[in-house]
Amino acid sequence: MARSRRLNKAIVVEAAASLIDAAGDPAALSLKTLAAALGVRVPSLYNHIEGLDGLTRAVALWGLQRLLMDLRNAAVGKAGPKALIAVAHSYRAFAQAHPGVYLLTLSAPATDDAEMVAIANELVGLLLLLLAPLGLDDTDALHEVRILRSLLHGFVSLEAVGGFGLPLERDETFQRLIDRYLYTFAVEKP
Repeated sequence: MARSRRLNKAIVVEAAASLIDAAGDPAALSLKTLAAALGVRVPSLYNHIEGLDGLTRAVALWGLQRLLMDLRNAAVGKAGPKALIAVAHSYRAFAQAHPGVYLLTLSAPATDDAEMVAIANELVGLLLLLLAPLGLDDTDALHEVRILRSLLHGFVSLEAVGGFGLPLERDETFQRLIDRYLYTFAVEKP
């Protein structure tokens, strides 16, 4: 096998992310496939990763970091509903651009994985910051983060599997979903 460019962990993780996204399924990744894509032998990968489980975790972390960066960038310079709308659209764009990696971002991190817990907490913190103008107490605000995430995930998941078969514009449906979510805060609760 011809020697390829020098590898480092970032190159290996990004190549794995690309393969996962191309397949749309994290389970499609194998060290053999990754090694072939990088033009190296499988043992060479072990200089940069801790087996398939370690690689999968590294790709999940890469995905969470990228998602957080995208959501932060979407919110910059915006406040209130405009910030939430921008973040919602950014979340959807991430899921579309990274269909396989997106699936790796869904599970709550293991409590003993400090790095994953920290990035997950940053994501929740960003959403809490965006919801702060609503004046919710801590528990209600966390419930709202779950509700928003559930709405967004439901839509992008249905979209990813072709679940919207009617001849309607999906972008309009998505905007209506976000508008309805925001409307719930304008209506007085019973």
